[in-house]
Amino acid sequence: MIFVMPDLASPVFWAALWKIIIANIILSGDNAVVIAMACHKLSDKYRNPAMIFGSAGAIVLRIVFCAVIVYLLSVPYLKLVGGALLLWIGVKLVVEEEDEANIKAHENVWAAIWTIIVADAVMSLDNAIAIAAAAKDDFVLIVIGLAISIPIIIVGAALIAKLLDRFPWLGLVGAALIGWIAGEVIAGDGKNREVINPGTIAAWLDVHVPHAEYVCAAAGAVFVIALGLLLARLAERKSSET
Repeated sequence: MIFVMPDLASPVFWAALWKIIIANIILSGDNAVVIAMACHKLSDKYRNPAMIFGSAGAIVLRIVFCAVIVYLLSVPYLKLVGGALLLWIGVKLVVEEEDEANIKAHENVWAAIWTIIVADAVMSLDNAIAIAAAAKDDFVLIVIGLAISIPIIIVGAALIAKLLDRFPWLGLVGAALIGWIAGEVIAGDGKNREVINPGTIAAWLDVHVPHAEYVCAAAGAVFVIALGLLLARLAERKSSET
């Protein structure tokens, strides 16, 4: 990774910076969904701070990932663990969407921030490759580009949160998307760009499961919705009995 001060008068610098911003915004559509789902049940007083701090923490982690992405993608089973964690986040969000209990907002601000950071961390492993490539491994460019992207992503998340307020059923669609991404992450364990390392989960799936990435993604979406709704129903039944 290169650490040099940029030439602000250079057209090359501005062209590269624009590429990073656009790439990050495009790749962060699913992250905006997570941010919105984690925060939309908070009151207006707590929603915006949770979005800001959660997004800022996620961007800091993304910068770190860009700096050490080659090492991270070589760690065995890292994506498997991350994908499993993302599945559980999706399930929890389904349960929360189905829960109509009046929960105090301030008690869930830090939970929302933590959900945003963890989910974004898992989903940003592959995104970091594209960002680092757009910056040609220029670390200063990466930091500036991602920092500029923060308010744009937060605005997108705020709009999605408003839609979730108006159309609650969209929460299940968002949770299914998280499950889909989790399945893709798990299927990609051991795959670096288009190169599949032998003896990995990705290698096994490539041999035994046709269109493995789509199969795992669909399975992840179904798993999140099915388990989330089941847990929500069990919790509802338990509360009605007490």
